[in-house]
Amino acid sequence: MEDCTAKSEPPVCNSNSTAMLNHHGPDDSISAASASDVQDRLSSLELRVQQQEDEITVMKAALADVLRRLALSEDSAAASAKKQASGKGQNPLREAYSMSCIANGGSSGRKSHRDSSNISVAKKETLSSAAKSGSERKRERPAMEGIKEKEEPPPANEVPASSPQTPSPSSHPPSPHPPTPQRQTPESKGPSSAKRGSSAKRGMERSQSSTWDSGEDSRNKLVKAASTSKLLAKVAKNAEKHKDPVISQAKMSTRERNQEGEYVKMFMRGRPITMFIPSDVENSDDIRTELPPERLKLEWVYGYRGRDCRANVYLLPTGEIVYFIASVVVLFNYEERTQRHYLGHTDCVKCLAVHPDKIRIATGQIAGVDKDGRPLQPHVRVWDSVSLSTLQMIGQGVFERGVGSLAFSKADSGTHLSVIDDSNEHMLTVWDWQKKSKIAEIKTTNEVVLAVEFHPTDANTIVTCGKSHIFFWTWSGTSLARKQGIFGKYEKPKFVQCLAFLSNGDILTGDSGGVMLIWSRSNVEPAPGKGPKGAFQISRQIKAHDGSVFTLCQMRNGTLLTGGGKDHKIILWDHDLNPEREIEVPDQYGTIRAVAEGKGEQFLVGTSRNFILRGTFNDGFQVEVQGHTDELWGLATHPFRDTFLTCAQDSQVCLWNAVDHTLEWTRLLDVHGHCADFHPSGAVVAIGTKSGKWYALDAETRDLVAIHTDGNEQLSVMRYSVDGALLAVGSHDNFIYLYTVSDNGRKYSRYGKCTGHSSYITHLDWSPDNKFIMSNSGDYEILYWDIPNGCKLIRNRSECKDIDWATYTCVLGFHVFGVWPEGSDGTDINALIRSHNRKVIALADDFCKVHLFQYPCSRFKAPSHKYGAHSSHVTNVSFLHRDSHLISTGGKDTSIMQWRLVEKTPSLVPSDSALGLSDTLMLSPSPRGVASLPLTPLTPQTPTEPPLLPLATSTNAVITPPLTPGAEVVDIQEVGLTGPTANGRQESSPDSPPPSNEPTLTSDSTLSPKDSLEPSDDTATPSDEGTPFSLPC
Repeated sequence: MEDCTAKSEPPVCNSNSTAMLNHHGPDDSISAASASDVQDRLSSLELRVQQQEDEITVMKAALADVLRRLALSEDSAAASAKKQASGKGQNPLREAYSMSCIANGGSSGRKSHRDSSNISVAKKETLSSAAKSGSERKRERPAMEGIKEKEEPPPANEVPASSPQTPSPSSHPPSPHPPTPQRQTPESKGPSSAKRGSSAKRGMERSQSSTWDSGEDSRNKLVKAASTSKLLAKVAKNAEKHKDPVISQAKMSTRERNQEGEYVKMFMRGRPITMFIPSDVENSDDIRTELPPERLKLEWVYGYRGRDCRANVYLLPTGEIVYFIASVVVLFNYEERTQRHYLGHTDCVKCLAVHPDKIRIATGQIAGVDKDGRPLQPHVRVWDSVSLSTLQMIGQGVFERGVGSLAFSKADSGTHLSVIDDSNEHMLTVWDWQKKSKIAEIKTTNEVVLAVEFHPTDANTIVTCGKSHIFFWTWSGTSLARKQGIFGKYEKPKFVQCLAFLSNGDILTGDSGGVMLIWSRSNVEPAPGKGPKGAFQISRQIKAHDGSVFTLCQMRNGTLLTGGGKDHKIILWDHDLNPEREIEVPDQYGTIRAVAEGKGEQFLVGTSRNFILRGTFNDGFQVEVQGHTDELWGLATHPFRDTFLTCAQDSQVCLWNAVDHTLEWTRLLDVHGHCADFHPSGAVVAIGTKSGKWYALDAETRDLVAIHTDGNEQLSVMRYSVDGALLAVGSHDNFIYLYTVSDNGRKYSRYGKCTGHSSYITHLDWSPDNKFIMSNSGDYEILYWDIPNGCKLIRNRSECKDIDWATYTCVLGFHVFGVWPEGSDGTDINALIRSHNRKVIALADDFCKVHLFQYPCSRFKAPSHKYGAHSSHVTNVSFLHRDSHLISTGGKDTSIMQWRLVEKTPSLVPSDSALGLSDTLMLSPSPRGVASLPLTPLTPQTPTEPPLLPLATSTNAVITPPLTPGAEVVDIQEVGLTGPTANGRQESSPDSPPPSNEPTLTSDSTLSPKDSLEPSDDTATPSDEGTPFSLPC
């Protein structure tokens, strides 16, 4: 996973950050003549005042909350002294009194809290929050962190989740800052707190409390005010005590109105985010957001994990190549160009072994965490490669960190499985996997272990090798006895990289020195002190490669293939281990990581640059699988063809064909790519990089069309206007650069610069008439820009509330705020996109999930379909031009997933039939950028759209063979897991579940109903994915 713990935080802005924006180099805006420095400073101050007004409002609410808390404490103390029954809630008049301090009608919004119409996002304070811009704000901000409107006291026998003990006014004067907001679940106290910088948060709380406590006079005033509040409260009746909704400490949300209009406000890390309600929404409380009828099925996976794995490519009898990337095990038929996917794993798959029957497969994964911070334990899954059903899951609670290598036994027809985990001791365990029972366990070594294998003829011998060692294990019952390989007169290698077994039972090893050693069992009585009888000793040494011998592959006919590291050679050895033929893998593919036997004379090669090659000694190599090799962020789909482009930190730009799932072209840049967008004509694609430089490439020939530089920081977004006449470039230097575009995207000239954001640009969208831009930044601002009038910031944001944006990729806005999970820190959503037909929103989150929401999504905690396949933060999503498919990109897992959109339609067959649903491809006749306003293109551009062709889909017959006697299908109830729904692990909202009479959607990659995919979660909201990541796998 992101590495699933590291997440980028917004940069800290100093007190002069706003002013600096107005003095950043020469002002090349078109309105430079009319915009003087005085006007710029005045605009900056106006923005600052507006922000501080919001902060004052929140501080008032915080003080009112303190009064209420003090009154509550006095009530509890008085009730205890008089031995009266407690827990009936507080007096509504007192609540009204304490809430009356909230400005802008804060108390008037209380009625709608029960309907969850108010946005509620927990603030997670970190020292690097970009929402703070100076020491003054740093002192003010904590007062906004723990806001709550009303809270119903718990029963007498229940302790609130937010505080272990109700403080007494006499012993512990309350802090004006309530406890740091946390989600009200026991899991919120787990490892997830580490992700958000909990230690820094606690330190800030301590400093805030001490600062408040030092003001004795202020505290006395508050106590006196609380006593007054208490007296007022005693006048009221208790009739409505139990009718008031419970409001979490972690949130404050309001639906308010000012002179600009009605708006909704949510808080992110204490920063208020105001979103004006469009005029056509009469009552936002009546908005209902349901699960969309559309679903996703995983259709194709681009990429292979070869950079840090070994021996993970095999050919199955079905003609499919089996390999893995992210948390998906792929079965790829290169002749029929089809894929099937095993989706049982919940995190990075790290190793793979094939059963002697060539049908069953074992795969091991690393440890991870779920969205609540609970650990996902590493384990091994044994599954059927024909039906894709899980047969057994073993090792939960036994393995540490991850599964490093594993192997089936051979002498007893694969009854047993040996596993090496990634703990410090690299524990070796032997399992009867069909009975799910661990037979033997022993520590191997503190050094790296690279391989484990059962002897093919001696069922009691297991061999492991790794850094500076080879061990021969004698397995007897529940015990394992180790014999260390003695190199004697031969040079001891740094690493014993791989091993194989010869037909006579001898063991062959390849090492980092390029040497192959043959280990033979000695039956003669050794000399005293030279080792036990029957020990393996070196009988022959062969110099095989320059550099290391990285992999060995025993062929069916008894010959041997070896793969070298430094020399990139694959060598064929005869039965006497004499070299017969050799071939060199071109440098562009990287070093050799895996070699496997193919059909006939063919062999398969996995490389360190994530290629899978199919080749022969006569004809050379053909690329079957390829992908990126470093973190992947950039994604753009063609405006009218079924192609898409990706760019990554490996400096590669790749254009993919979504119909035949092939790479059309690739080009290497001199810097890391990060974002991209196609010109509406489809002739040119613009690519932004991490250095501030951006390129325009011909989409057909990949030739360089233009190159420009804007600043020296990362470019985060490229976006053409609907008519293609303008290009907006969002940068991490807080500016949006505008260019006029002509000649179908081949000529660019600087038009202006949008100045006003106080943090880096994250997302932006154009209006249909190409006049306005909506943008988001790293400190959660939503700003609007008037482009024809000199790229001016629109101060009255309500003026833009009725614009029907041509695209919707901004993650903050009235139409999409419901996608935010409770407790988000503002970086949990990396990207979202609205479909061209405006029916759904696809979302990429930081917790390895792709979501599908209904559009618009203007209600907090909106339900979503949720899919797992990535094992790292999902960095980007984009629909193909007809909305038939969705493309998602993984960060550290470097994978590209192609999902097919299907719509669930009612069926005429009985509901208990397996055919209760039919899947329909989602096709949209709407072109890119549907506009509600007439378009006035600056440069007429009318690309000719080719006829629509249906995308190819894999056709996979699902066959379920009888299980081997003794094999057990995993019981979902036993392991506490839920079965799959659609292809890709899907979870729906427990708050808004789909109708119970809807059967489960089947998929091309069908999993058994007994298959276990993901831990069940009966309490989390559908968009709630607050999962910290594990380390990169």
